[in-house]
Amino acid sequence: MGLDIPTIPDPRLIPGPSRPLYDRAMSNPEEAGPVRRERLLLAAALEEAGPEAATRCAGWDARDLAAHLVVRERRPDAAPGVLLPPLSRYTERVRTRTARSVPFGRLVERFRQGPPKFSPFAVPGVDEIANAVEFFVHHEDVRRARPGWEPRDISPELEELIWRRIRIARFVLRKVPVGVTLVQPDGRTLRVTGRGRGDRGAVRVHGPVGELALWALGRRDVAGVRLTGDTGAVKRLTEAGWSL
Repeated sequence: MGLDIPTIPDPRLIPGPSRPLYDRAMSNPEEAGPVRRERLLLAAALEEAGPEAATRCAGWDARDLAAHLVVRERRPDAAPGVLLPPLSRYTERVRTRTARSVPFGRLVERFRQGPPKFSPFAVPGVDEIANAVEFFVHHEDVRRARPGWEPRDISPELEELIWRRIRIARFVLRKVPVGVTLVQPDGRTLRVTGRGRGDRGAVRVHGPVGELALWALGRRDVAGVRLTGDTGAVKRLTEAGWSL
Protein backbone atom coordinates (compact mmCIF):
# COMPACT_ATOMS: atom_id res chain seq x y z
CA MET A 1 0.00 0.00 0.00
CA GLY A 2 1.38 3.41 -0.96
CA LEU A 3 1.35 6.62 0.99
CA ASP A 4 1.30 10.19 -0.26
CA ILE A 5 1.42 12.83 2.47
CA PRO A 6 2.77 16.37 2.77
CA THR A 7 5.12 16.88 5.69
CA ILE A 8 3.63 20.35 6.22
CA PRO A 9 0.86 22.35 4.56
CA ASP A 10 1.99 24.15 1.44
CA PRO A 11 3.63 27.28 2.94
CA ARG A 12 2.56 29.27 -0.10
CA LEU A 13 -0.97 29.06 1.29
CA ILE A 14 -0.05 30.40 4.74
CA PRO A 15 -1.10 34.05 5.05
CA GLY A 16 1.40 36.55 6.37
CA PRO A 17 2.35 40.22 6.38
CA SER A 18 4.13 42.00 3.57
CA ARG A 19 7.64 40.86 2.77
CA PRO A 20 10.39 42.10 5.13
CA LEU A 21 12.54 45.02 4.06
CA TYR A 22 15.56 42.87 3.34
CA ASP A 23 13.56 40.79 0.85
CA ARG A 24 12.39 43.89 -1.02
CA ALA A 25 15.47 46.07 -0.84
CA MET A 26 18.20 43.68 -1.99
CA SER A 27 16.46 40.92 -3.91
CA ASN A 28 17.94 41.84 -7.27
CA PRO A 29 21.23 43.78 -7.10
CA GLU A 30 22.16 43.82 -10.77
CA GLU A 31 25.90 43.76 -10.19
CA ALA A 32 25.85 40.57 -8.08
CA GLY A 33 25.95 36.97 -9.22
CA PRO A 34 23.59 34.46 -7.55
CA VAL A 35 25.90 33.50 -4.68
CA ARG A 36 27.06 37.06 -3.99
CA ARG A 37 23.42 38.15 -4.07
CA GLU A 38 22.54 35.49 -1.52
CA ARG A 39 25.41 36.66 0.69
CA LEU A 40 24.04 40.22 0.61
CA LEU A 41 20.52 39.04 1.35
CA LEU A 42 21.68 36.88 4.25
CA ALA A 43 23.72 39.74 5.72
CA ALA A 44 20.70 42.06 5.44
CA ALA A 45 18.43 39.44 7.02
CA LEU A 46 20.77 39.02 9.98
CA GLU A 47 21.09 42.78 10.39
CA GLU A 48 17.35 43.32 10.39
CA ALA A 49 16.62 40.39 12.69
CA GLY A 50 19.11 41.46 15.37
CA PRO A 51 21.62 39.45 17.41
CA GLU A 52 19.15 37.67 19.70
CA ALA A 53 16.68 36.67 17.01
CA ALA A 54 15.84 32.98 16.78
CA THR A 55 16.87 30.98 13.71
CA ARG A 56 15.97 27.59 12.29
CA CYS A 57 19.54 26.45 12.87
CA ALA A 58 18.98 24.36 16.00
CA GLY A 59 20.21 26.04 19.16
CA TRP A 60 21.60 29.14 17.46
CA ASP A 61 20.39 32.70 17.50
CA ALA A 62 21.39 35.23 14.85
CA ARG A 63 24.61 36.11 16.68
CA ASP A 64 25.64 32.44 16.76
CA LEU A 65 24.90 32.07 13.06
CA ALA A 66 26.84 35.21 12.13
CA ALA A 67 29.84 33.98 14.13
CA HIS A 68 29.67 30.62 12.34
CA LEU A 69 29.69 32.31 8.93
CA VAL A 70 32.68 34.47 9.84
CA VAL A 71 34.71 31.65 11.41
CA ARG A 72 33.99 29.38 8.45
CA GLU A 73 35.59 31.85 6.03
CA ARG A 74 38.20 33.57 8.19
CA ARG A 75 39.56 30.82 10.43
CA PRO A 76 40.96 28.03 8.20
CA ASP A 77 42.21 26.27 11.34
CA ALA A 78 38.66 25.93 12.65
CA ALA A 79 36.67 25.42 9.44
CA PRO A 80 37.24 21.62 9.10
CA GLY A 81 35.28 20.99 12.29
CA VAL A 82 32.10 22.11 10.55
CA LEU A 83 31.99 18.73 8.79
CA LEU A 84 34.45 16.54 10.74
CA PRO A 85 33.08 15.48 14.14
CA PRO A 86 36.51 14.81 15.72
CA LEU A 87 37.39 18.49 15.16
CA SER A 88 33.99 19.96 16.01
CA ARG A 89 34.78 20.83 19.64
CA TYR A 90 37.63 23.10 18.63
CA THR A 91 35.51 24.73 15.94
CA GLU A 92 32.71 25.34 18.42
CA ARG A 93 35.11 26.91 20.94
CA VAL A 94 36.40 29.30 18.27
CA ARG A 95 32.87 30.13 17.14
CA THR A 96 31.68 30.75 20.71
CA ARG A 97 34.63 33.02 21.52
CA THR A 98 34.03 34.93 18.29
CA ALA A 99 30.34 35.38 19.06
CA ARG A 100 31.17 36.74 22.51
CA SER A 101 34.10 38.97 21.61
CA VAL A 102 33.10 40.57 18.29
CA PRO A 103 30.13 42.98 18.17
CA PHE A 104 27.24 41.62 16.15
CA GLY A 105 27.27 44.48 13.63
CA ARG A 106 30.95 43.87 12.94
CA LEU A 107 30.35 40.14 12.44
CA VAL A 108 27.64 40.87 9.89
CA GLU A 109 29.83 43.39 8.08
CA ARG A 110 32.76 40.98 7.93
CA PHE A 111 30.51 38.35 6.43
CA ARG A 112 29.03 40.84 3.96
CA GLN A 113 32.52 41.82 2.76
CA GLY A 114 33.41 38.24 1.95
CA PRO A 115 36.47 36.12 2.73
CA PRO A 116 39.95 37.66 3.12
CA LYS A 117 42.61 36.91 0.52
CA PHE A 118 44.24 34.20 2.64
CA SER A 119 41.01 32.23 2.94
CA PRO A 120 40.44 29.11 0.81
CA PHE A 121 37.01 30.59 0.09
CA ALA A 122 38.69 33.45 -1.79
CA VAL A 123 40.02 31.09 -4.47
CA PRO A 124 38.18 31.74 -7.77
CA GLY A 125 35.34 29.30 -8.29
CA VAL A 126 35.11 28.16 -4.67
CA ASP A 127 32.27 30.59 -3.95
CA GLU A 128 29.85 28.79 -6.26
CA ILE A 129 31.00 25.34 -5.19
CA ALA A 130 30.97 25.89 -1.43
CA ASN A 131 28.51 28.68 -0.71
CA ALA A 132 25.36 28.36 -2.82
CA VAL A 133 23.66 25.86 -0.52
CA GLU A 134 25.26 27.28 2.65
CA PHE A 135 24.04 30.83 2.11
CA PHE A 136 20.60 29.84 0.83
CA VAL A 137 19.87 27.52 3.76
CA HIS A 138 21.13 29.95 6.39
CA HIS A 139 19.21 32.81 4.78
CA GLU A 140 16.09 30.70 5.14
CA ASP A 141 17.12 29.81 8.72
CA VAL A 142 16.74 33.51 9.51
CA ARG A 143 13.67 34.19 7.37
CA ARG A 144 11.64 31.16 8.43
CA ALA A 145 12.16 31.75 12.13
CA ARG A 146 10.19 34.99 11.85
CA PRO A 147 6.38 35.21 12.03
CA GLY A 148 4.52 35.33 8.74
CA TRP A 149 7.37 34.06 6.57
CA GLU A 150 6.54 32.98 3.04
CA PRO A 151 8.57 31.08 0.44
CA ARG A 152 10.39 33.39 -1.94
CA ASP A 153 11.24 32.98 -5.59
CA ILE A 154 14.90 32.26 -6.25
CA SER A 155 16.64 32.76 -9.57
CA PRO A 156 17.07 29.88 -12.02
CA GLU A 157 20.84 30.40 -11.71
CA LEU A 158 20.77 29.87 -7.94
CA GLU A 159 18.39 26.92 -8.30
CA GLU A 160 20.81 25.25 -10.70
CA LEU A 161 23.77 25.83 -8.40
CA ILE A 162 21.85 24.39 -5.45
CA TRP A 163 20.76 21.35 -7.48
CA ARG A 164 24.36 20.66 -8.51
CA ARG A 165 25.54 20.86 -4.90
CA ILE A 166 22.58 19.09 -3.29
CA ARG A 167 24.58 15.88 -3.47
CA ILE A 168 25.77 16.84 0.01
CA ALA A 169 22.51 15.19 1.04
CA ARG A 170 24.25 11.85 0.49
CA PHE A 171 26.51 12.70 3.43
CA VAL A 172 23.79 14.15 5.63
CA LEU A 173 21.33 11.30 5.03
CA ARG A 174 23.88 8.49 5.05
CA LYS A 175 22.37 6.88 8.18
CA VAL A 176 18.67 7.04 7.32
CA PRO A 177 17.19 3.53 7.12
CA VAL A 178 15.50 3.77 3.70
CA GLY A 179 16.28 4.73 0.15
CA VAL A 180 15.65 8.41 -0.67
CA THR A 181 15.25 10.07 -4.06
CA LEU A 182 14.80 13.82 -4.47
CA VAL A 183 12.37 14.85 -7.22
CA GLN A 184 12.14 18.32 -8.80
CA PRO A 185 8.88 19.69 -10.26
CA ASP A 186 10.39 19.29 -13.76
CA GLY A 187 10.89 15.58 -13.11
CA ARG A 188 14.64 15.56 -12.57
CA THR A 189 15.65 13.16 -9.82
CA LEU A 190 18.64 12.49 -7.61
CA ARG A 191 18.99 9.31 -5.59
CA VAL A 192 20.77 10.30 -2.39
CA THR A 193 20.57 7.07 -0.38
CA GLY A 194 19.54 3.55 -1.12
CA ARG A 195 22.43 1.22 -1.83
CA GLY A 196 21.85 -1.95 0.11
CA ARG A 197 18.59 -0.65 1.58
CA GLY A 198 16.07 -1.83 -0.97
CA ASP A 199 14.53 -4.32 1.47
CA ARG A 200 13.64 -1.47 3.83
CA GLY A 201 11.67 0.51 1.27
CA ALA A 202 12.15 3.69 -0.72
CA VAL A 203 10.77 7.21 -0.46
CA ARG A 204 10.57 9.95 -3.07
CA VAL A 205 10.73 13.53 -1.77
CA HIS A 206 9.02 16.02 -4.11
CA GLY A 207 9.46 19.78 -4.11
CA PRO A 208 11.19 22.85 -5.55
CA VAL A 209 14.98 22.75 -5.40
CA GLY A 210 15.28 25.13 -2.46
CA GLU A 211 12.71 23.20 -0.43
CA LEU A 212 14.51 19.93 -1.16
CA ALA A 213 17.77 21.43 0.09
CA LEU A 214 16.12 22.64 3.30
CA TRP A 215 14.51 19.25 3.89
CA ALA A 216 17.73 17.34 3.22
CA LEU A 217 19.70 19.54 5.62
CA GLY A 218 17.31 18.96 8.49
CA ARG A 219 14.82 21.85 8.24
CA ARG A 220 11.97 19.40 7.79
CA ASP A 221 9.41 21.35 9.80
CA VAL A 222 9.55 24.33 7.44
CA ALA A 223 10.40 22.67 4.11
CA GLY A 224 7.56 22.56 1.59
CA VAL A 225 8.00 19.00 0.33
CA ARG A 226 5.79 15.96 -0.23
CA LEU A 227 6.76 12.37 0.54
CA THR A 228 5.57 9.42 -1.52
CA GLY A 229 6.35 5.75 -1.20
CA ASP A 230 5.70 2.64 0.83
CA THR A 231 3.84 3.39 4.06
CA GLY A 232 6.42 1.72 6.26
CA ALA A 233 9.34 3.41 4.51
CA VAL A 234 7.76 6.87 4.86
CA LYS A 235 7.15 6.20 8.56
CA ARG A 236 10.75 5.07 9.12
CA LEU A 237 12.06 8.15 7.32
CA THR A 238 9.87 10.63 9.20
CA GLU A 239 10.95 9.09 12.50
CA ALA A 240 14.66 9.30 11.65
CA GLY A 241 16.71 12.29 12.75
CA TRP A 242 19.43 14.20 10.94
CA SER A 243 20.75 17.71 10.51
CA LEU A 244 23.73 19.73 9.34
